[in-house]
Amino acid sequence: MLVKMDDLQFNGDLFRPMKTNRMIDRLFSSEGGIMPGTNLVITGDPGVGKSTVLLDILSDLQKEGKKVLFISGEMNAIDMYGYVKRFPKFGNVPILFLGDHVDNNPQKVIENVLQEGFDVVLVDSWAEVTEVVSDGTAGYASKKKIDNWMLNLMESHNKGLNKDEKNTSFLVIQQVNKDGSFAGSNRIKHMTTGMFHIRFNKEGGRYMHYSKNRRGGEANKFFFSLSGHNQVLWTHTESMNSNDE
Repeated sequence: MLVKMDDLQFNGDLFRPMKTNRMIDRLFSSEGGIMPGTNLVITGDPGVGKSTVLLDILSDLQKEGKKVLFISGEMNAIDMYGYVKRFPKFGNVPILFLGDHVDNNPQKVIENVLQEGFDVVLVDSWAEVTEVVSDGTAGYASKKKIDNWMLNLMESHNKGLNKDEKNTSFLVIQQVNKDGSFAGSNRIKHMTTGMFHIRFNKEGGRYMHYSKNRRGGEANKFFFSLSGHNQVLWTHTESMNSNDE
């Protein structure tokens, strides 16, 4: 069926950015912030601080009044306690430790929790979460079926099909192949509003940038430091053409 955009109407809240009120907002969209109902995939070098950066963003959004959730397929409560000692601001973020539910139908656990309705959900990581779901189904579902289930679930919550009718945005940490290429189905790529990367430069500096962003945003490298107490320090930006790889 053909569609004319002039015939469609959307709630104005869909086009109001969710802001951390920090420098990183400029990266996510031309409006300055994460847009409701979008899916952002984040890849990164091992040990560069993907989880820390995204938890920092999540907790800042919570501070600004947004309802957030962290779904962890990797960490347990003891691991997270160590994080909170260094970054106390993470201590108030609601967390679903999926590993605690591997024998309790993790697929249904995720569905039930998300049905509550959230503004922003961090998934760390796609591979780990879908693996726990696979383990919880005793291997009866193929990886493709589990990926499709997760994508369909995200899409339904993008559209606000939950108790609070929130157009949920998902921040999804995704693995990359050894050559640095994207690991995952083409459907994940197609559903992704933005593809973001957290990397080291040749001098050991850490930065975040995007290779795809349908919502605009500042096309620079956003450098950060993990040396600050209780928050990631966004320090400066550099052009993507700068020779620091």
